[in-house]
Amino acid sequence: MSMRSHYCGLVTQELLDQTVQLCGWVNRRRDHGGVIFVDLRDREGHVQIVCNPTQEAVFASAENLRNEFCIQVTGVVRRRPEGSENEQLKSGQVEVHAQGLVVLNPSVTPPFLLDDENLSETTRLTHRVLDLRRPYMQKNLMLRYKVAHHVRQFLHENGFIDIETPMLTKSTPEGARDYLVPSRVHDGQFFALPQSPQLFKQLLMVAGFDRYYQITKCFRDEDLRADRQPEFTQIDIETSFMGEVEIRDMFQGMISHLFKAVLGADLGDFPVMSYGEAMHRFGSDKPDLRISLELTELTEDMKTVDFKVFSTPATTPGGRVVALRIPQGGSISRGDIDGYTEFVKIYGARGLAWIKVNDVAQGREGLQSPIVKNLNDAAIQTILTKTAAQNGDLIFFGADKAKVVNDAMGALRLKIGLSEFAKTHGLFQARWAPLWVVDFPMFEYDEESARYTAVHHPFTAPKDGHEDWMVTAPEKCIAKGYDMVLNGWEIGGGSVRIHRADVQQKVFDALKITPEEAQVKFGFLLDALQYGAPPHGGLAFGLDRIVTLMTGAESIRDVIAFPKTQRAQCLLTQAPSSVDEKQLRELHIRLRTPAQA
Repeated sequence: MSMRSHYCGLVTQELLDQTVQLCGWVNRRRDHGGVIFVDLRDREGHVQIVCNPTQEAVFASAENLRNEFCIQVTGVVRRRPEGSENEQLKSGQVEVHAQGLVVLNPSVTPPFLLDDENLSETTRLTHRVLDLRRPYMQKNLMLRYKVAHHVRQFLHENGFIDIETPMLTKSTPEGARDYLVPSRVHDGQFFALPQSPQLFKQLLMVAGFDRYYQITKCFRDEDLRADRQPEFTQIDIETSFMGEVEIRDMFQGMISHLFKAVLGADLGDFPVMSYGEAMHRFGSDKPDLRISLELTELTEDMKTVDFKVFSTPATTPGGRVVALRIPQGGSISRGDIDGYTEFVKIYGARGLAWIKVNDVAQGREGLQSPIVKNLNDAAIQTILTKTAAQNGDLIFFGADKAKVVNDAMGALRLKIGLSEFAKTHGLFQARWAPLWVVDFPMFEYDEESARYTAVHHPFTAPKDGHEDWMVTAPEKCIAKGYDMVLNGWEIGGGSVRIHRADVQQKVFDALKITPEEAQVKFGFLLDALQYGAPPHGGLAFGLDRIVTLMTGAESIRDVIAFPKTQRAQCLLTQAPSSVDEKQLRELHIRLRTPAQA
């Protein structure tokens, strides 16, 4: 026989006068002078238990209850007295009058109250089991389950099959650092944990499985931030005989279905924007379209000015000069401007030039800025005209290498656009803002290594007709790649893959990967492509990121049951940890001190 008849949070008026049996944890006990009230909690919510002294055994047990005791209650559902209802709870119209109470397990005093909203993350992650009992975390993980359920349902209904791929695989260090796993059987050799199932899902297409998916763990040993974890979860998808637009249409449908089914939200249309346009207008390949601010291109216009801060990058190959107009930004204080100046330095900018527009009609005399004296009247008029400046506006400028300008001004646009100033001045619109970013460059030049690297990965197909440029002009090659962006977060991305060995070899040539090196690293894929590999493509969505957006959490750590810290540590289990010498000897590993390394 089951120990309970209902979940606490689902006890409603429909059960009036019925006897229920509940199990859960004491959220709070309140003694009201002769009557004891217990807020009983489980994963579905709270219900109020009433313990009257007329039930002597129940009352005696209730007197000894403390927070987080695990108990079982049998009682009758009654309507709460008028005026004592709690509209915040599903069970807020009723209470359970206890007729039996069993302590299933007492609890020591918890290190914190579960309804404390000012807990440090260190405390939460150290005592993660208790943290997961909090309604906030229970709600997040329940929503995560619903997301995964609806994804599986959609993919099943569209003919996709779930196939597992290996967790112990070959190290192919082309992107982030691999997590290596030493082999005990093969002395001095290592497996790697997969950064993604990319190669295996392509092999599954060659094997004829047509439509594959997997909700799987991926591992990257990289520097962390709020939206990164060393192990994260991908919704990984691949399909054969579908083109770029068909793939986008199908999985736009999946994400729209997901938000409708889980949140009741209509994402609406998905605009399609090229990578070039996104960088030109927003300085980012994942622009947040809820923010109305855009960059204004001034590179050509600043080539002849005497102000070297602008003219030098404007006349240097790869340089860029832009403006960012903040409507009504004239009210932003000098202290805040100085703060923004320090902020952009994080992204490599050497400073942040600015102009406050007091009166457009007065030209130079109507402007307030340290840089106006360095600009001629024609340049000033060009800036005011191109930015469509109005009285009371503030204009920021970025001038440097294009990457520095894009990184710094793109980040500044986000910082200002998500601020209270933007929200009160109509520069931010609270909505879902999806976007497809397409037509990425195939390659980008890495000055440090003096070679081209793949923007997505080396298995991305070029646009039709771009194959020959991979050798003669790699910078011109456009990829059949696509990213899905939502509210400034890249939630998914993928590409049509290369399915012919001769085209794949051209990519390796452009990346300066020799045939011998390619065979060592990717020989199993190259060999498979020779056996009638079908045209195929796919993408992967970040499950953690999608759920974070849906819940409004500040970090993906709030939607993962047992996450790592920003230092890649698990505070709950104290991992990583040292191992004993016997284990190291079995793996033929000897540790060096930092001085020996």
